[in-house]
Amino acid sequence: MIGRLTGRVVEESADGTVVLDVAGVGYELTVPLGTVGRAGVDPAAPITLFVHTHVREDALLLYGFASREDRAAFRVLIGISNIGPKIATNILSALSAGELATAVARGETNRLTAIPGVGKKTAERIVLELKDKLIAPPTAKASGAPAAPPPPTGKAELLQGALTRMGFKPAEAERALTSLGARVEAEPLGDLVREALALLSR
Repeated sequence: MIGRLTGRVVEESADGTVVLDVAGVGYELTVPLGTVGRAGVDPAAPITLFVHTHVREDALLLYGFASREDRAAFRVLIGISNIGPKIATNILSALSAGELATAVARGETNRLTAIPGVGKKTAERIVLELKDKLIAPPTAKASGAPAAPPPPTGKAELLQGALTRMGFKPAEAERALTSLGARVEAEPLGDLVREALALLSR
């Protein structure tokens, strides 16, 4: 079983698939959106991805994550009934492991239902089953840190958060949101991210 891989990204597609060159061998991994940007600051430098190996009857699939926490959250998610790797990856494309833990701790099902593939019942199941399995980051009161801004609830805020975690500046994320207009609340989050990336690459 592969635990982690360190190498250079030689291919990256908008659907969340990357090819990591490790000593001349190309490993294809499915990753949450923004993983490569969080795993390394310099695009030309090697990055380390923490790997989950998913075995099916017809395939052996690799999923890569920027941190052990994201991988742990993925493994907990796919342990829930009716949540497979695709939905778990969608969730971690929209929310980091810490944000997911906070949403679960606060019972914020509205943050989860904004994610493609997550309906109301699935969101409620996630909150119910993960409350004791994910540890939310310390609150500002407990840590003495400045109060954090309120968590995102709508697709616009989720999309903006996803883009900034991918390395875009807030002004660039705002420009993409403005260009997408009313579609932001109407289209699936995964489609919006792909459209935003296309807009920002022009």
